[in-house]
Amino acid sequence: MQLHISPSMRSITISSNNGLTDLMKIKVAARHISYRTLFHTILIVAFLLPFVFILTALVTLEGANKCSSFDCFGRRFGPRFLGRVDDSGKLVRDFYKIFNQVITEEIPDGLKLPDSFSQLVAEMKNNQYDAKTFAFSLRAMMEKLEREIRESKASELMNRHFAASSIPKGIHCFSLRLTDEYSSNAHARRQLPSPELLPVLSNNSYHHFVLSTDNILAASVVVTSVVRSSLEPEKVVFHVITDKKTYAGMHSWFALNPVASIIVEVKGIHQFDWLTRENVPVLEAIESHHDFRNYYHGNHIAGANLSNTTPRSFASKLQARSPKYISLLNHLRIYLPELFPDLDKVVFLDDDVVIQRDLSPLWEIDLQGKVNGAIETCKGEDEWVMSKYFKNYFNFSHPLIAKHLDPDECAWAYGMNIFDLRAWRKTNIRETYHFWLKENLKSNLTMWKLGTLPPALIAFKGRVHPIDPSWQMLGLGYQSKTNIENVKRAAVIHYNGQSKPWLEIGFDHLRPFWTKYVNYSNDFVRNCHILES
Repeated sequence: MQLHISPSMRSITISSNNGLTDLMKIKVAARHISYRTLFHTILIVAFLLPFVFILTALVTLEGANKCSSFDCFGRRFGPRFLGRVDDSGKLVRDFYKIFNQVITEEIPDGLKLPDSFSQLVAEMKNNQYDAKTFAFSLRAMMEKLEREIRESKASELMNRHFAASSIPKGIHCFSLRLTDEYSSNAHARRQLPSPELLPVLSNNSYHHFVLSTDNILAASVVVTSVVRSSLEPEKVVFHVITDKKTYAGMHSWFALNPVASIIVEVKGIHQFDWLTRENVPVLEAIESHHDFRNYYHGNHIAGANLSNTTPRSFASKLQARSPKYISLLNHLRIYLPELFPDLDKVVFLDDDVVIQRDLSPLWEIDLQGKVNGAIETCKGEDEWVMSKYFKNYFNFSHPLIAKHLDPDECAWAYGMNIFDLRAWRKTNIRETYHFWLKENLKSNLTMWKLGTLPPALIAFKGRVHPIDPSWQMLGLGYQSKTNIENVKRAAVIHYNGQSKPWLEIGFDHLRPFWTKYVNYSNDFVRNCHILES
Protein backbone atom coordinates (compact mmCIF):
# COMPACT_ATOMS: atom_id res chain seq x y z
CA MET A 1 0.00 0.00 0.00
CA GLN A 2 1.38 3.45 -0.96
CA LEU A 3 0.50 7.04 0.10
CA HIS A 4 1.33 9.71 -2.55
CA ILE A 5 0.97 13.49 -2.10
CA SER A 6 1.35 15.50 -5.31
CA PRO A 7 4.00 18.24 -5.39
CA SER A 8 1.33 20.81 -5.85
CA MET A 9 -0.45 19.54 -2.70
CA ARG A 10 -3.62 19.34 -4.80
CA SER A 11 -4.19 15.62 -4.45
CA ILE A 12 -3.52 12.74 -2.07
CA THR A 13 -3.63 9.21 -3.52
CA ILE A 14 -3.67 5.85 -1.69
CA SER A 15 -2.95 2.86 -3.97
CA SER A 16 -2.28 -0.87 -3.65
CA ASN A 17 1.22 -2.26 -3.76
CA ASN A 18 0.93 -3.31 -7.38
CA GLY A 19 0.20 0.25 -8.30
CA LEU A 20 -2.65 -0.71 -10.57
CA THR A 21 -5.56 0.11 -8.37
CA ASP A 22 -6.27 3.43 -6.74
CA LEU A 23 -7.90 2.65 -3.49
CA MET A 24 -8.64 6.26 -2.49
CA LYS A 25 -7.94 9.66 -4.08
CA ILE A 26 -8.61 12.98 -2.40
CA LYS A 27 -8.53 16.06 -4.66
CA VAL A 28 -8.06 19.54 -3.30
CA ALA A 29 -9.16 22.78 -4.99
CA ALA A 30 -6.51 24.90 -6.68
CA ARG A 31 -5.95 27.46 -3.97
CA HIS A 32 -3.50 28.16 -1.20
CA ILE A 33 -3.63 25.46 1.43
CA SER A 34 -3.04 26.51 4.98
CA TYR A 35 -1.03 24.36 7.34
CA ARG A 36 -4.17 23.99 9.52
CA THR A 37 -6.07 22.55 6.55
CA LEU A 38 -3.17 20.24 5.76
CA PHE A 39 -3.04 19.13 9.38
CA HIS A 40 -6.76 18.28 9.39
CA THR A 41 -6.40 16.44 6.10
CA ILE A 42 -3.57 14.31 7.47
CA LEU A 43 -5.69 13.50 10.55
CA ILE A 44 -8.52 12.26 8.33
CA VAL A 45 -6.11 10.17 6.29
CA ALA A 46 -4.60 8.69 9.47
CA PHE A 47 -8.10 7.75 10.63
CA LEU A 48 -8.85 6.00 7.34
CA LEU A 49 -5.55 4.13 7.09
CA PRO A 50 -6.58 1.10 9.29
CA PHE A 51 -9.70 0.57 7.18
CA VAL A 52 -7.68 0.87 4.00
CA PHE A 53 -5.22 -1.71 5.32
CA ILE A 54 -8.07 -4.21 5.92
CA LEU A 55 -9.45 -3.33 2.50
CA THR A 56 -6.10 -4.12 0.92
CA ALA A 57 -6.06 -7.55 2.57
CA LEU A 58 -9.57 -8.28 1.38
CA VAL A 59 -8.76 -7.21 -2.17
CA THR A 60 -5.71 -9.46 -2.13
CA LEU A 61 -7.76 -12.46 -0.87
CA GLU A 62 -10.77 -11.84 -3.09
CA GLY A 63 -8.79 -10.90 -6.20
CA ALA A 64 -8.79 -7.50 -7.85
CA ASN A 65 -10.49 -8.89 -10.90
CA LYS A 66 -13.57 -10.07 -8.96
CA CYS A 67 -14.74 -6.80 -7.42
CA SER A 68 -13.70 -3.18 -7.24
CA SER A 69 -12.01 -2.01 -4.10
CA PHE A 70 -14.94 0.11 -2.98
CA ASP A 71 -17.41 -2.64 -3.81
CA CYS A 72 -15.51 -5.17 -1.71
CA PHE A 73 -14.99 -2.64 1.04
CA GLY A 74 -18.63 -1.64 1.04
CA ARG A 75 -19.86 -5.21 1.00
CA ARG A 76 -17.57 -6.29 3.83
CA PHE A 77 -17.37 -3.24 6.05
CA GLY A 78 -19.69 -0.62 4.75
CA PRO A 79 -23.25 -1.33 5.94
CA ARG A 80 -23.30 1.86 7.91
CA PHE A 81 -20.07 3.68 7.00
CA LEU A 82 -20.81 3.71 3.28
CA GLY A 83 -24.57 3.57 3.55
CA ARG A 84 -24.99 -0.03 2.34
CA VAL A 85 -27.58 -2.51 3.73
CA ASP A 86 -26.24 -5.28 6.06
CA ASP A 87 -26.68 -8.57 4.16
CA SER A 88 -25.33 -10.88 6.93
CA GLY A 89 -28.89 -11.95 7.66
CA LYS A 90 -29.32 -12.97 4.05
CA LEU A 91 -26.10 -14.96 4.24
CA VAL A 92 -27.42 -16.87 7.26
CA ARG A 93 -30.74 -17.51 5.52
CA ASP A 94 -28.87 -18.83 2.50
CA PHE A 95 -26.99 -21.26 4.77
CA TYR A 96 -30.27 -22.42 6.34
CA LYS A 97 -31.66 -23.02 2.88
CA ILE A 98 -28.63 -25.06 1.83
CA PHE A 99 -28.58 -27.10 5.07
CA ASN A 100 -32.31 -27.87 4.81
CA GLN A 101 -31.75 -28.97 1.24
CA VAL A 102 -28.91 -31.39 2.02
CA ILE A 103 -30.84 -32.91 4.97
CA THR A 104 -33.46 -34.29 2.59
CA GLU A 105 -31.05 -35.40 -0.13
CA GLU A 106 -28.83 -38.45 -0.29
CA ILE A 107 -25.17 -37.90 0.46
CA PRO A 108 -23.31 -38.24 -2.87
CA ASP A 109 -21.55 -41.57 -3.39
CA GLY A 110 -17.81 -41.39 -3.14
CA LEU A 111 -17.79 -38.23 -1.06
CA LYS A 112 -14.44 -38.20 0.68
CA LEU A 113 -14.78 -37.47 4.37
CA PRO A 114 -11.97 -35.59 6.10
CA ASP A 115 -10.79 -36.89 9.45
CA SER A 116 -10.89 -33.53 11.19
CA PHE A 117 -12.34 -30.05 10.87
CA SER A 118 -8.93 -28.59 10.02
CA GLN A 119 -8.62 -31.09 7.18
CA LEU A 120 -12.09 -30.07 5.97
CA VAL A 121 -11.02 -26.41 5.89
CA ALA A 122 -7.83 -27.32 4.02
CA GLU A 123 -9.78 -29.32 1.42
CA MET A 124 -12.24 -26.47 0.98
CA LYS A 125 -9.36 -24.13 0.23
CA ASN A 126 -7.58 -26.53 -2.11
CA ASN A 127 -10.64 -27.85 -3.96
CA GLN A 128 -12.71 -24.66 -4.01
CA TYR A 129 -15.80 -26.33 -2.52
CA ASP A 130 -19.11 -24.69 -3.20
CA ALA A 131 -21.53 -24.16 -0.32
CA LYS A 132 -23.56 -27.31 -1.03
CA THR A 133 -20.51 -29.58 -1.14
CA PHE A 134 -19.33 -28.07 2.12
CA ALA A 135 -22.76 -28.71 3.70
CA PHE A 136 -22.77 -32.33 2.51
CA SER A 137 -19.27 -32.87 3.90
CA LEU A 138 -20.21 -31.34 7.22
CA ARG A 139 -23.39 -33.45 7.45
CA ALA A 140 -21.54 -36.65 6.59
CA MET A 141 -18.88 -35.92 9.21
CA MET A 142 -21.51 -35.27 11.88
CA GLU A 143 -23.45 -38.44 11.04
CA LYS A 144 -20.25 -40.48 11.10
CA LEU A 145 -19.33 -39.05 14.49
CA GLU A 146 -22.83 -39.68 15.90
CA ARG A 147 -22.72 -43.26 14.61
CA GLU A 148 -19.34 -43.91 16.20
CA ILE A 149 -20.52 -42.46 19.53
CA ARG A 150 -23.67 -44.65 19.50
CA GLU A 151 -21.65 -47.75 18.66
CA SER A 152 -19.12 -46.96 21.37
CA LYS A 153 -21.88 -46.46 23.94
CA ALA A 154 -23.60 -49.65 22.82
CA SER A 155 -20.32 -51.53 23.16
CA GLU A 156 -19.88 -50.14 26.67
CA LEU A 157 -23.42 -51.16 27.63
CA MET A 158 -22.87 -54.59 26.12
CA ASN A 159 -19.72 -55.09 28.17
CA ARG A 160 -21.58 -54.05 31.31
CA HIS A 161 -24.36 -56.48 30.42
CA PHE A 162 -21.92 -59.38 30.15
CA ALA A 163 -20.14 -58.28 33.33
CA ALA A 164 -23.49 -58.20 35.16
CA SER A 165 -24.48 -61.64 33.84
CA SER A 166 -21.19 -63.33 34.66
CA ILE A 167 -20.04 -64.86 37.94
CA PRO A 168 -16.96 -63.19 39.45
CA LYS A 169 -14.01 -65.53 39.89
CA GLY A 170 -13.97 -65.08 43.66
CA ILE A 171 -17.64 -65.92 44.09
CA HIS A 172 -17.29 -68.95 41.81
CA CYS A 173 -14.35 -70.15 43.92
CA PHE A 174 -16.40 -69.52 47.07
CA SER A 175 -19.24 -71.71 45.82
CA LEU A 176 -16.96 -74.53 44.63
CA ARG A 177 -15.03 -74.72 47.90
CA LEU A 178 -18.22 -74.84 49.95
CA THR A 179 -19.63 -77.53 47.67
CA ASP A 180 -16.48 -79.58 48.14
CA GLU A 181 -16.75 -79.05 51.90
CA TYR A 182 -20.27 -80.51 51.84
CA SER A 183 -18.95 -83.80 50.48
CA SER A 184 -15.95 -84.03 52.80
CA ASN A 185 -17.14 -82.50 56.08
CA ALA A 186 -19.97 -84.05 58.09
CA HIS A 187 -20.55 -80.79 59.96
CA ALA A 188 -21.34 -79.11 56.64
CA ARG A 189 -24.08 -81.68 56.08
CA ARG A 190 -25.79 -81.34 59.45
CA GLN A 191 -29.55 -80.90 59.39
CA LEU A 192 -30.87 -77.34 59.06
CA PRO A 193 -32.54 -76.52 61.31
CA SER A 194 -31.92 -79.10 64.02
CA PRO A 195 -34.77 -81.63 64.49
CA GLU A 196 -36.13 -80.02 67.65
CA LEU A 197 -36.67 -76.73 65.80
CA LEU A 198 -38.56 -78.16 62.81
CA PRO A 199 -42.00 -77.18 64.22
CA VAL A 200 -40.93 -73.53 64.16
CA LEU A 201 -40.81 -73.63 60.35
CA SER A 202 -44.62 -73.58 60.25
CA ASN A 203 -45.24 -71.53 63.40
CA ASN A 204 -47.06 -68.30 62.49
CA SER A 205 -45.99 -66.53 65.68
CA TYR A 206 -42.51 -66.17 64.14
CA HIS A 207 -41.46 -63.71 61.42
CA HIS A 208 -40.84 -65.76 58.28
CA PHE A 209 -38.55 -64.47 55.53
CA VAL A 210 -38.17 -66.17 52.14
CA LEU A 211 -35.03 -65.77 50.02
CA SER A 212 -34.62 -67.39 46.60
CA THR A 213 -31.09 -67.27 45.16
CA ASP A 214 -28.09 -69.18 43.81
CA ASN A 215 -25.63 -66.58 45.16
CA ILE A 216 -24.27 -67.86 48.49
CA LEU A 217 -22.38 -64.68 49.39
CA ALA A 218 -25.40 -62.49 48.65
CA ALA A 219 -27.63 -64.78 50.72
CA SER A 220 -25.24 -64.49 53.67
CA VAL A 221 -25.37 -60.68 53.45
CA VAL A 222 -29.18 -60.60 53.40
CA VAL A 223 -29.48 -62.93 56.41
CA THR A 224 -26.76 -61.14 58.38
CA SER A 225 -28.28 -57.71 57.72
CA VAL A 226 -31.71 -58.92 58.91
CA VAL A 227 -30.23 -60.29 62.14
CA ARG A 228 -28.20 -57.17 62.94
CA SER A 229 -31.15 -54.85 62.35
CA SER A 230 -33.75 -56.99 64.16
CA LEU A 231 -34.90 -56.05 67.65
CA GLU A 232 -36.05 -59.63 68.23
CA PRO A 233 -33.76 -61.89 66.16
CA GLU A 234 -34.95 -64.94 68.11
CA LYS A 235 -38.30 -64.58 66.32
CA VAL A 236 -36.74 -64.63 62.84
CA VAL A 237 -37.01 -67.69 60.57
CA PHE A 238 -35.26 -67.71 57.19
CA HIS A 239 -36.36 -70.02 54.37
CA VAL A 240 -33.53 -70.04 51.79
CA ILE A 241 -34.40 -71.71 48.50
CA THR A 242 -31.75 -72.41 45.86
CA ASP A 243 -31.20 -74.59 42.80
CA LYS A 244 -29.76 -78.09 42.73
CA LYS A 245 -26.22 -77.15 41.72
CA THR A 246 -25.91 -74.56 44.52
CA TYR A 247 -27.71 -76.50 47.25
CA ALA A 248 -24.63 -78.26 48.70
CA GLY A 249 -22.58 -75.07 48.92
CA MET A 250 -25.49 -73.04 50.34
CA HIS A 251 -26.18 -75.70 52.97
CA SER A 252 -22.48 -75.84 53.88
CA TRP A 253 -22.28 -72.10 54.48
CA PHE A 254 -25.20 -71.87 56.90
CA ALA A 255 -24.29 -75.17 58.60
CA LEU A 256 -20.70 -74.08 59.23
CA ASN A 257 -21.55 -70.43 59.95
CA PRO A 258 -24.69 -70.43 62.08
CA VAL A 259 -26.24 -67.01 62.62
CA ALA A 260 -26.85 -66.35 66.29
CA SER A 261 -30.46 -66.47 67.54
CA ILE A 262 -32.21 -67.07 64.22
CA ILE A 263 -33.40 -70.22 62.49
CA VAL A 264 -32.30 -70.93 58.92
CA GLU A 265 -33.77 -73.55 56.58
CA VAL A 266 -32.05 -74.33 53.27
CA LYS A 267 -34.06 -76.08 50.57
CA GLY A 268 -33.35 -76.96 46.96
CA ILE A 269 -35.88 -76.77 44.16
CA HIS A 270 -35.26 -80.46 43.53
CA GLN A 271 -36.60 -81.22 47.03
CA PHE A 272 -40.10 -80.00 46.11
CA ASP A 273 -41.56 -82.98 44.30
CA TRP A 274 -44.35 -80.97 42.67
CA LEU A 275 -42.12 -78.04 41.59
CA THR A 276 -40.86 -79.42 38.29
CA ARG A 277 -40.66 -78.03 34.81
CA GLU A 278 -43.34 -80.47 33.80
CA ASN A 279 -45.71 -78.55 36.05
CA VAL A 280 -44.45 -75.22 34.73
CA PRO A 281 -44.69 -75.72 30.95
CA VAL A 282 -44.11 -72.05 30.15
CA LEU A 283 -40.60 -72.11 31.60
CA GLU A 284 -39.89 -75.38 29.85
CA ALA A 285 -40.90 -73.79 26.55
CA ILE A 286 -38.68 -70.76 27.13
CA GLU A 287 -35.61 -72.86 27.89
CA SER A 288 -36.07 -75.41 25.12
CA HIS A 289 -37.27 -73.21 22.25
CA HIS A 290 -34.35 -72.06 20.09
CA ASP A 291 -35.71 -68.55 19.46
CA PHE A 292 -36.19 -67.84 23.13
CA ARG A 293 -32.82 -69.28 24.13
CA ASN A 294 -31.23 -67.09 21.45
CA TYR A 295 -33.14 -64.09 22.81
CA TYR A 296 -31.64 -64.57 26.26
CA HIS A 297 -28.26 -66.07 25.35
CA GLY A 298 -27.55 -64.90 21.79
CA ASN A 299 -25.85 -61.92 20.15
CA HIS A 300 -27.71 -59.01 21.72
CA ILE A 301 -26.40 -56.36 19.34
CA ALA A 302 -26.92 -58.14 16.02
CA GLY A 303 -29.70 -56.49 14.08
CA ALA A 304 -30.18 -53.76 16.66
CA ASN A 305 -31.21 -50.41 15.18
CA LEU A 306 -28.89 -48.18 17.17
CA SER A 307 -29.79 -45.06 15.16
CA ASN A 308 -33.21 -44.85 16.81
CA THR A 309 -32.23 -46.13 20.25
CA THR A 310 -31.17 -44.02 23.21
CA PRO A 311 -28.50 -45.40 25.55
CA ARG A 312 -31.06 -45.76 28.36
CA SER A 313 -33.48 -47.62 26.07
CA PHE A 314 -30.74 -49.93 24.83
CA ALA A 315 -29.66 -50.61 28.43
CA SER A 316 -33.25 -51.55 29.32
CA LYS A 317 -33.40 -53.94 26.37
CA LEU A 318 -30.16 -55.59 27.47
CA GLN A 319 -31.42 -55.92 31.04
CA ALA A 320 -34.56 -57.58 29.72
CA ARG A 321 -32.37 -60.22 28.08
CA SER A 322 -30.68 -61.28 31.31
CA PRO A 323 -30.59 -65.10 31.51
CA LYS A 324 -31.86 -64.89 35.10
CA TYR A 325 -35.34 -64.24 33.74
CA ILE A 326 -35.63 -67.82 32.53
CA SER A 327 -34.46 -69.21 35.88
CA LEU A 328 -37.11 -70.97 37.94
CA LEU A 329 -35.66 -69.27 41.03
CA ASN A 330 -36.77 -65.95 39.62
CA HIS A 331 -40.38 -67.16 39.31
CA LEU A 332 -40.69 -68.80 42.74
CA ARG A 333 -42.62 -65.89 44.24
CA ILE A 334 -45.70 -66.92 42.33
CA TYR A 335 -45.71 -70.31 44.13
CA LEU A 336 -45.41 -69.08 47.73
CA PRO A 337 -48.83 -70.39 48.89
CA GLU A 338 -47.89 -73.88 47.67
CA LEU A 339 -44.32 -73.72 48.98
CA PHE A 340 -45.48 -72.80 52.48
CA PRO A 341 -48.99 -74.21 52.91
CA ASP A 342 -49.00 -73.73 56.70
CA LEU A 343 -47.89 -70.11 56.81
CA ASP A 344 -50.21 -67.10 56.85
CA LYS A 345 -47.79 -64.28 56.07
CA VAL A 346 -44.21 -64.04 54.74
CA VAL A 347 -41.78 -61.36 53.65
CA PHE A 348 -40.05 -62.16 50.37
CA LEU A 349 -36.59 -60.64 49.90
CA ASP A 350 -34.43 -60.44 46.77
CA ASP A 351 -30.76 -61.36 47.11
CA ASP A 352 -29.62 -57.82 46.20
CA VAL A 353 -31.17 -56.09 49.20
CA VAL A 354 -29.69 -55.00 52.52
CA ILE A 355 -31.81 -54.59 55.66
CA GLN A 356 -30.94 -51.57 57.79
CA ARG A 357 -33.94 -51.34 60.11
CA ASP A 358 -36.07 -53.72 62.14
CA LEU A 359 -38.73 -55.22 59.84
CA SER A 360 -41.04 -56.67 62.51
CA PRO A 361 -43.57 -53.80 62.04
CA LEU A 362 -44.27 -55.20 58.57
CA TRP A 363 -46.23 -58.02 60.18
CA GLU A 364 -48.47 -55.44 61.83
CA ILE A 365 -49.45 -53.73 58.57
CA ASP A 366 -53.11 -54.21 57.69
CA LEU A 367 -53.15 -55.07 53.98
CA GLN A 368 -56.92 -54.39 53.97
CA GLY A 369 -57.79 -57.63 52.26
CA LYS A 370 -55.06 -57.27 49.64
CA VAL A 371 -52.42 -59.89 48.94
CA ASN A 372 -49.21 -57.98 48.26
CA GLY A 373 -47.78 -55.14 50.34
CA ALA A 374 -45.36 -53.21 48.12
CA ILE A 375 -44.03 -49.71 47.56
CA GLU A 376 -45.32 -47.85 44.51
CA THR A 377 -42.72 -46.64 42.03
CA CYS A 378 -44.54 -43.81 40.25
CA LYS A 379 -43.78 -41.05 42.74
CA GLY A 380 -40.76 -40.09 44.76
CA GLU A 381 -37.77 -37.79 45.02
CA ASP A 382 -35.70 -39.55 42.35
CA GLU A 383 -37.47 -38.84 39.07
CA TRP A 384 -35.56 -41.55 37.23
CA VAL A 385 -36.01 -44.40 39.70
CA MET A 386 -39.46 -43.46 40.98
CA SER A 387 -41.27 -42.72 37.73
CA LYS A 388 -42.50 -46.14 36.67
CA TYR A 389 -45.96 -46.72 35.23
CA PHE A 390 -47.44 -49.63 33.30
CA LYS A 391 -46.44 -47.87 30.08
CA ASN A 392 -42.79 -48.32 31.10
CA TYR A 393 -43.16 -52.11 31.08
CA PHE A 394 -45.77 -53.00 28.47
CA ASN A 395 -46.21 -52.58 24.73
CA PHE A 396 -49.53 -50.77 24.48
CA SER A 397 -49.58 -51.10 20.70
CA HIS A 398 -50.46 -54.76 21.30
CA PRO A 399 -54.28 -55.10 21.23
CA LEU A 400 -54.49 -57.40 24.28
CA ILE A 401 -52.38 -55.05 26.39
CA ALA A 402 -54.29 -51.99 25.22
CA LYS A 403 -57.61 -53.69 25.98
CA HIS A 404 -56.87 -54.88 29.52
CA LEU A 405 -54.36 -52.42 30.99
CA ASP A 406 -54.11 -48.71 31.73
CA PRO A 407 -50.78 -47.18 30.62
CA ASP A 408 -50.94 -44.59 33.43
CA GLU A 409 -51.49 -47.09 36.23
CA CYS A 410 -48.81 -46.86 38.89
CA ALA A 411 -46.29 -49.72 39.03
CA TRP A 412 -44.89 -51.27 42.20
CA ALA A 413 -41.61 -52.92 43.14
CA TYR A 414 -40.27 -56.35 43.93
CA GLY A 415 -37.33 -56.61 46.31
CA MET A 416 -39.10 -56.52 49.66
CA ASN A 417 -42.76 -57.57 49.71
CA ILE A 418 -45.10 -58.66 52.48
CA PHE A 419 -47.52 -61.36 51.25
CA ASP A 420 -50.75 -62.40 52.93
CA LEU A 421 -50.83 -66.08 51.94
CA ARG A 422 -54.30 -66.69 53.39
CA ALA A 423 -55.82 -64.02 51.16
CA TRP A 424 -53.67 -65.20 48.22
CA ARG A 425 -55.05 -68.76 48.39
CA LYS A 426 -58.54 -67.40 47.67
CA THR A 427 -57.45 -65.91 44.33
CA ASN A 428 -56.43 -67.08 40.86
CA ILE A 429 -53.15 -65.13 40.83
CA ARG A 430 -50.98 -68.05 39.73
CA GLU A 431 -53.35 -68.99 36.91
CA THR A 432 -53.44 -65.38 35.70
CA TYR A 433 -49.65 -65.24 35.81
CA HIS A 434 -49.37 -68.41 33.71
CA PHE A 435 -52.00 -67.22 31.22
CA TRP A 436 -50.20 -63.96 30.44
CA LEU A 437 -46.80 -65.64 30.25
CA LYS A 438 -48.19 -67.99 27.62
CA GLU A 439 -49.80 -65.12 25.69
CA ASN A 440 -46.49 -63.26 25.64
CA LEU A 441 -44.76 -66.38 24.34
CA LYS A 442 -47.37 -66.73 21.60
CA SER A 443 -46.72 -63.11 20.60
CA ASN A 444 -42.93 -63.72 20.39
CA LEU A 445 -42.33 -61.58 23.47
CA THR A 446 -43.97 -58.52 21.93
CA MET A 447 -46.22 -57.73 24.93
CA TRP A 448 -43.30 -57.00 27.26
CA LYS A 449 -39.60 -57.75 27.42
CA LEU A 450 -38.50 -56.82 30.93
CA GLY A 451 -38.22 -59.83 33.20
CA THR A 452 -40.72 -61.24 35.68
CA LEU A 453 -42.28 -58.04 37.02
CA PRO A 454 -44.67 -57.39 34.08
CA PRO A 455 -46.66 -60.64 34.44
CA ALA A 456 -46.76 -60.02 38.20
CA LEU A 457 -48.10 -56.49 37.62
CA ILE A 458 -51.01 -58.11 35.76
CA ALA A 459 -51.48 -61.08 38.09
CA PHE A 460 -51.59 -58.94 41.26
CA LYS A 461 -53.64 -56.17 39.62
CA GLY A 462 -56.14 -54.85 42.15
CA ARG A 463 -54.55 -56.90 44.94
CA VAL A 464 -51.63 -54.64 45.93
CA HIS A 465 -51.64 -52.55 49.09
CA PRO A 466 -49.19 -49.59 48.88
CA ILE A 467 -46.87 -49.38 51.87
CA ASP A 468 -44.81 -46.41 53.00
CA PRO A 469 -41.99 -45.77 50.47
CA SER A 470 -39.50 -45.36 53.33
CA TRP A 471 -39.53 -49.15 53.68
CA GLN A 472 -37.50 -49.65 50.52
CA MET A 473 -35.09 -47.52 48.50
CA LEU A 474 -34.61 -48.62 44.92
CA GLY A 475 -32.10 -48.06 42.16
CA LEU A 476 -28.74 -48.60 43.87
CA GLY A 477 -27.76 -50.87 40.98
CA TYR A 478 -28.23 -48.30 38.23
CA GLN A 479 -28.56 -44.81 39.75
CA SER A 480 -25.04 -43.60 40.52
CA LYS A 481 -26.35 -40.27 41.84
CA THR A 482 -28.28 -41.87 44.68
CA ASN A 483 -28.59 -39.57 47.70
CA ILE A 484 -26.36 -41.04 50.41
CA GLU A 485 -28.37 -39.54 53.27
CA ASN A 486 -31.52 -41.16 51.90
CA VAL A 487 -29.66 -44.47 51.68
CA LYS A 488 -28.72 -44.23 55.35
CA ARG A 489 -32.34 -43.57 56.38
CA ALA A 490 -33.98 -46.34 54.31
CA ALA A 491 -35.17 -49.52 56.02
CA VAL A 492 -34.25 -51.65 53.00
CA ILE A 493 -31.87 -50.65 50.22
CA HIS A 494 -32.23 -52.46 46.92
CA TYR A 495 -29.37 -52.82 44.43
CA ASN A 496 -31.72 -53.53 41.55
CA GLY A 497 -30.00 -53.03 38.22
CA GLN A 498 -26.76 -54.27 36.70
CA SER A 499 -24.28 -52.72 39.12
CA LYS A 500 -24.53 -55.24 41.93
CA PRO A 501 -22.28 -54.53 44.92
CA TRP A 502 -20.41 -57.85 44.53
CA LEU A 503 -19.42 -57.00 40.94
CA GLU A 504 -16.54 -54.83 39.77
CA ILE A 505 -19.05 -52.61 37.97
CA GLY A 506 -20.81 -51.82 41.24
CA PHE A 507 -20.73 -48.20 42.40
CA ASP A 508 -17.84 -47.67 44.80
CA HIS A 509 -19.64 -45.12 46.98
CA LEU A 510 -22.64 -47.44 47.45
CA ARG A 511 -20.73 -50.70 47.92
CA PRO A 512 -19.81 -50.16 51.63
CA PHE A 513 -23.48 -50.40 52.65
CA TRP A 514 -23.30 -54.01 51.42
CA THR A 515 -19.73 -55.07 52.20
CA LYS A 516 -20.04 -54.26 55.90
CA TYR A 517 -22.13 -57.43 56.23
CA VAL A 518 -19.51 -59.67 54.57
CA ASN A 519 -17.42 -61.73 56.98
CA TYR A 520 -13.96 -61.12 55.57
CA SER A 521 -12.32 -63.07 58.38
CA ASN A 522 -13.96 -66.28 57.17
CA ASP A 523 -11.49 -68.73 55.63
CA PHE A 524 -13.61 -69.41 52.56
CA VAL A 525 -14.03 -65.70 51.86
CA ARG A 526 -10.35 -64.96 52.46
CA ASN A 527 -8.98 -67.90 50.48
CA CYS A 528 -11.08 -67.00 47.47
CA HIS A 529 -9.77 -63.43 47.57
CA ILE A 530 -13.17 -61.81 47.96
CA LEU A 531 -11.67 -58.51 49.01
CA GLU A 532 -13.36 -55.66 50.80
CA SER A 533 -13.60 -52.57 48.59
